[in-house]
Amino acid sequence: MDMSELIQFYHMDKLERYGEIYAAAFSGVPWNDPWKTEDAIIHVREVLESKQAYGLEYVIDNKVVGILFGTSMLFHFGRVFEINDLAVDPSYQGRGIASKLLKYCQADMKKRGIKGLHLITSAGGSLPEFYGKHGFKKEAEVILMGMEMS
Repeated sequence: MDMSELIQFYHMDKLERYGEIYAAAFSGVPWNDPWKTEDAIIHVREVLESKQAYGLEYVIDNKVVGILFGTSMLFHFGRVFEINDLAVDPSYQGRGIASKLLKYCQADMKKRGIKGLHLITSAGGSLPEFYGKHGFKKEAEVILMGMEMS
């Protein structure tokens, strides 16, 4: 990242921008889901209002262009973090922003003592390969993917 790029924690006053990014990203390939921005804002708010919410934003020249949101949950073996959303504004895709957000999250979760990361993704397209490059593995017969943080 150069001087005009940074990763920082989310701010609730940016919900509208987060919703715009979410709707644009998930309305495109590979999801092609017909998201409306107002619904995406509600979705993001619901994730971030969770007691165990965690979120990152990727900023270029003071503009949020990528987001990563999720929540953690305690299990008998320790706390696990689930990535609910990882999205990049389509006009900024292909620049490694999603990878940078994911790597930052992984390092932060490790520091926090999180035992594993999980996510659900599309079975088709390039996403399983993308997440595989970052240490995630397909679990059994579902597309839920996880990664140990030992």
